[in-house]
Amino acid sequence: MSPAFRAMDVELRTKGVLLEPFVHQVGGHSCVLRFNETTLCKPLVPREHQFYETLPAEMRKFTPQYKGVVSVRFEEDEDRNLCLIAYPLKGDHGTVDSVDSSDCEPKTKLLRWTNKKHHVLETEKTSKDWVRQHWKEEKMKSHKLEEEFEWLKKSEVLYYSVEKKGNISSQLKHYNPWSMKCHQQQLQRMKENAKHRNQYKFILLENLTSRYEVPCVLDLKMGTRQHGDDASEEKAANQIRKCQQSTSAVIGVRVCGMQVYQAGSGQLMFMNKYHGRKLSVQGFKEALFQFFHNGRYLRRELLGPVLKKLTELKAVLERQESYRFYSSSLLVIYDGKERPEVALDSDAEDLEDLSEESADESAGAYAFKPIGTSSVDVRMIDFAHTTCRLYGEDSVVHEGQDAGYIFGLQSLIDIVTEISEESGE
Repeated sequence: MSPAFRAMDVELRTKGVLLEPFVHQVGGHSCVLRFNETTLCKPLVPREHQFYETLPAEMRKFTPQYKGVVSVRFEEDEDRNLCLIAYPLKGDHGTVDSVDSSDCEPKTKLLRWTNKKHHVLETEKTSKDWVRQHWKEEKMKSHKLEEEFEWLKKSEVLYYSVEKKGNISSQLKHYNPWSMKCHQQQLQRMKENAKHRNQYKFILLENLTSRYEVPCVLDLKMGTRQHGDDASEEKAANQIRKCQQSTSAVIGVRVCGMQVYQAGSGQLMFMNKYHGRKLSVQGFKEALFQFFHNGRYLRRELLGPVLKKLTELKAVLERQESYRFYSSSLLVIYDGKERPEVALDSDAEDLEDLSEESADESAGAYAFKPIGTSSVDVRMIDFAHTTCRLYGEDSVVHEGQDAGYIFGLQSLIDIVTEISEESGE
């Protein structure tokens, strides 16, 4: 055992690690928690656990790194707030060997994200007073802005103005309504089961957003079928209905969640899965365009790298025999943080690495260079309903490729290509 892991093991066993909400979760119903800066934690589902332990080597670059298993329980602090605490599995000294303990929060230093009220924009509680105040602050005078204001009042798509003073990324933790909803639901489930059980296994996974200062995250539900082979008739019928009533049936992909920082207005935009289900194919394309638009201009420099990664992933999946990724999602992530404004008439050395594509024609005398120009990530997540002939115990064994997922990838490639061509790249 390495000295670093030994120190972490002692720290975990004596104090445990406080799990906080993962504030960049934009989709899904399973609670994703923050173990530390680079590691996330989610309830262990045997099928998903098996996937991560047996996945083909060529798929690893398209999935989060798997880091092991921990035991999680909820505890009350001195103020009777419920907290989720992670401990190593008893008798297991190797499951978290790859996890860096430097950023772990011991339970003696509790930053309480529990059942107390927080300054969060909750979808079902957007007050009239807040709306009126937002109207006053933003001075919405034009017809276009009035339409945006009407959109704002709908609970499924929300805008939240971020203070331009200070660190934007530190403010993000207070605003995401979906992550807080999932966290509260997880606490409630565990509380209700407390008499029978207060110890759960969670898996540790790479935090894909940790490298970005202001993560913009798109969660796409992939495939033409969402229910697993073990689904009840009622569950299967419900999932089939959702697919038929959304873009899943038509193009094999639908929006499951979105978080975008719009630098032009200093706003965060959140879109949840309920709105994503209602989108037409054209609406899906517009949502994708909006995801890559920062409020000033389209982030064209991201489209090429996204297309390259999608094409690579499609080729990898076409080589996978008998896998079915039912109800799996695809994440697209990039950094919404921009560099300071640079005047176009500045000295040559100030502009030498200012990408021509990043200049907005309508920006007048200014252009903007995004940080991490081509730093965009594409990863598959959520494998609770994945099946493969290697799993052995499955009653249904599929042959060939996952045609529904691959169809969704091709649709996504086609739509991103259309956006790129229409934007003049």
